[in-house]
Amino acid sequence: MKSVVKVSKTVEGAINEALEQLEVSKNDVQVEVLEEPSKGLFGLIGTKDAAVRVTVVNDPVEIVETFLNKILLQMNMEGNASVRREGSQLYVEIVNVDSSDMGIIIGKRGNTLDAIQYLLSLSVNKDRDDYIKVLVDIKGYRKKRKETLIRLANRMAEKSKYGHKPIKLEPMNPYERRIIHSALQNVNGVTTYSEGEDPYRRVVIQAK
Repeated sequence: MKSVVKVSKTVEGAINEALEQLEVSKNDVQVEVLEEPSKGLFGLIGTKDAAVRVTVVNDPVEIVETFLNKILLQMNMEGNASVRREGSQLYVEIVNVDSSDMGIIIGKRGNTLDAIQYLLSLSVNKDRDDYIKVLVDIKGYRKKRKETLIRLANRMAEKSKYGHKPIKLEPMNPYERRIIHSALQNVNGVTTYSEGEDPYRRVVIQAK
C-alpha cells in the first residue's frame, strides 16, 4: 500500500498535501496523526507543526487495473490497463492488445467495450459515497466512433429535411444518443428526440 508522511501547520493541511501527492480522495485513505500541532512559549518559541501518515487503502486506479486484467484473462486476451485519474474521473486505456483481438474487445458498435466499462464502474464505486466516472477506450475507438456518429447525424438530418419525414436511427446507448442530439442541436430545419426503452432506445431525427 502506498503511504506518505506530511508535515504542515495544521493536521488538515498535512492531509491535503498527502492527498494531492497520492492523487486520491479522503475516502480512499487511512490517516494516522503522528504529531499534533502546538504553540510554544508565547506562541513563538518551540512551535510544533502537525505530522500525519496517510496510507491508501482503497485506490480506485489499482482496483480498475486489477479487475480489468482479470476480465482480459477470462476472455483469453493479452493486454493491460493504463489508468489515469483526473479528479472524479478515471481514464482507462486498454494497451498491449493484439490487433486480431481488438474487434472482440470492442464488440458490435462498441457493446463489449461498453460492458467492460460498466463492470469497471461497478467495481470501483462499490461502497463509495463519492462517485467516480470510468471511461474505457482502446486505440482511440471512442474518438473514431464519435466522428462516425456525427457524420451519420448530419447525413440523416439532410435526408430528413429533403424527404420531409422522420429518420429513425439504430438503437444506441445513452452516450451515443447524446452525441447525436448534441451534433444536431444547432442545425436548422431539424429536431431530435429519443423513443423506446433501453437497450432498444433510439434517436429520431425529425424535419421541422
